[in-house]
Amino acid sequence: MYSGNNVYLVKYAGNSVYLAKYAGNPVYLTSAALPALLGVIDQCCSTAPSLTMARRAAALVLLLLAVLHAGVADLSKNSLRQQHGLKPRTLQSPWTWRCSGGAGPRCERHLAEPHETPAAASTCKMTCGPGANLWPRPRSVTVGQELRAINFNSMSLEFMDESGNPLDMSRAAGGLLERMAERFRSQQEHKATTEDGSVLVKDGGHGLEVKAVIKDPCVSAISLDMDESYELSVDKVNDMVNVTLTAHSAYGARHGLETLNQLLVRDELRRELLMPTRVRIVDSPAYKYRGILLDTARSFVSVEAIKRTLDAMAASKLNTFHWHITDSHSFPFVSPTHPDFSRYGAFSPDEVYTPEAIAELVEYARVRGVRVLPEFDAPAHVGEGWQWVGPDATVCFRAEPWQKFCVEPPCGQLDPTVERVYEVLGGIYRDMLGAFKPDMFHMGGDEVNFHCWNTTESIVNWMNENNASARTGDDFRKLWNVFQSRALQKLVDANEGKELPVVLWTSGLTAPGKVDRYLDPKKYIIQIWTKGDDPLIKELAEKGYRLIFSNYEALYFDCGFGAWVGEGNNWCSPYIGWQRVYDNDPRALLRRLGVTEPRLLDNVLGAEATLWTEQADSYSVDGRLWPRAAAMGERLWTGRDDWTWRDAEVRMLEHRNRLVRLGVQADRLEPQWCDQNPGLCYLSTRPEDQPVNTEH
Repeated sequence: MYSGNNVYLVKYAGNSVYLAKYAGNPVYLTSAALPALLGVIDQCCSTAPSLTMARRAAALVLLLLAVLHAGVADLSKNSLRQQHGLKPRTLQSPWTWRCSGGAGPRCERHLAEPHETPAAASTCKMTCGPGANLWPRPRSVTVGQELRAINFNSMSLEFMDESGNPLDMSRAAGGLLERMAERFRSQQEHKATTEDGSVLVKDGGHGLEVKAVIKDPCVSAISLDMDESYELSVDKVNDMVNVTLTAHSAYGARHGLETLNQLLVRDELRRELLMPTRVRIVDSPAYKYRGILLDTARSFVSVEAIKRTLDAMAASKLNTFHWHITDSHSFPFVSPTHPDFSRYGAFSPDEVYTPEAIAELVEYARVRGVRVLPEFDAPAHVGEGWQWVGPDATVCFRAEPWQKFCVEPPCGQLDPTVERVYEVLGGIYRDMLGAFKPDMFHMGGDEVNFHCWNTTESIVNWMNENNASARTGDDFRKLWNVFQSRALQKLVDANEGKELPVVLWTSGLTAPGKVDRYLDPKKYIIQIWTKGDDPLIKELAEKGYRLIFSNYEALYFDCGFGAWVGEGNNWCSPYIGWQRVYDNDPRALLRRLGVTEPRLLDNVLGAEATLWTEQADSYSVDGRLWPRAAAMGERLWTGRDDWTWRDAEVRMLEHRNRLVRLGVQADRLEPQWCDQNPGLCYLSTRPEDQPVNTEH
């Protein structure tokens, strides 16, 4: 870095963009162009070896200035899209928003005074009331009243260790820092410009300098024990807004950058990029596991739709994408070991997930602070794709009448008595672990139909030979346990002998009084999909199991639509509004069941919103998940069961708009008028506020 005459060269976002500034004016060069430029300097210096380093730096500066004056800012290619100048406006709004102040402050719309600088509703909400319009609301946040315009062409981001040494962004945290920096830059570009190159904010404003300190830059993978905390402070010094971000891991820093991104707001009335000049935030999640399940087997969901889901998860600080990738309906996972699975089981040759597509999504998720958790559901929920294995591997496949053999068509289960089943499972596990590189694995394990096994000759014979001829529920659980134990060993073998935390659904194997006969709480995490008041939850907690809540009355987002078998509404109706999602606190559910011991409450890892896709696909996933999943995100982040949805409503409406600006087709929650008139869309329960009957 050469600082003479205010000229300096900064590596920004790794080796994708280099930023040179002269008196505040930016020059962007691609990483491909910079080596050629440096080569010119080296050639010059080789002919004059007596040149000092200072002169070499000066030569570099002169070349950069030549590039600047030659007009090679070339922002349309290398950085911010600026082809058409400030986008013209069709009309000038007469409105402004002001904070009402008082005990319950809210932003109110007023006609702007003749010489008043207007403020958009989103700008007003930043400093009006608690939470600073952030989502999820930080655990501790203080925001000053002063807002200043930021020059989106004068931003810098530097990562360093605790001692202040710069970090190599291309290497630290497995290259995560480089990708995070580029994403932050892209987020600001998206606010300031349109795709066609028109600019949405005026020139000028304060510079923004972000220094991110990462205490352990070696952490590159997400884990259950990872520290996601961060601290963020903002101060203004002269014409520069300085941001200091401190985090233990790169993932904590990522959360801090997400918060900073939300603090940078485009005011469409002022046509400026604004942010508060004094901020103090201390933040960390209350729950380790904050997830979304997406089923891509009942209906195919495109890679682009999954990316939108991951974008929205990042904006809401959710950290686990649970991918239910196969089922009895289809097998779109391309297994290198067993390629016939997808050849027989995909809906079409184009509706598959190749190892390359999965690797792309896993990295896309990692940059956004999200683990991808694969699920291979067995021994039930198998069928399509298994035809090539042979007729003995699966039983009851496409059995009729289906109601006798499964919960929905097509039916299908594995035959645990067939040795070939375990050989094939070993290959599937090996391929999934190789593709996803997960820190945990979901083995499914729900909705095994005992009647199906009871009508299968090979299974009946096995039971007669193994002291289970009565074929009671416990006898079938004995067989199920044989399958689960052998399948788990195949998973460990596929992971080079190392155990992984394994997740299983509540099921017949976790039935009251049965679970600890079969499942070791040190090895298994139980995901609850029954109702939140199910007494089984208390038993699981008291027996020491780690728990993930997906209680269906609050977190099954496929509920509340028309039936697809028969008529009427689907099985778990009614529709679940975001308010109920928000108020669904896992540890509060446990306390209501009588579990109060801190050690047992700490075993609740978190919760997961689920979207089963019998009636959803790439075109409807966004609206089914969002913004309701964000409501769960704040609940799991804050852990404040004394906050209700009413405390979050204004910020939730703004966050929905934020998701839409990301390209996510999130459902609208209230009329747009309510966004602009916070606090006026409510339903009073006071008798004096009820409608007056004027009929006689």
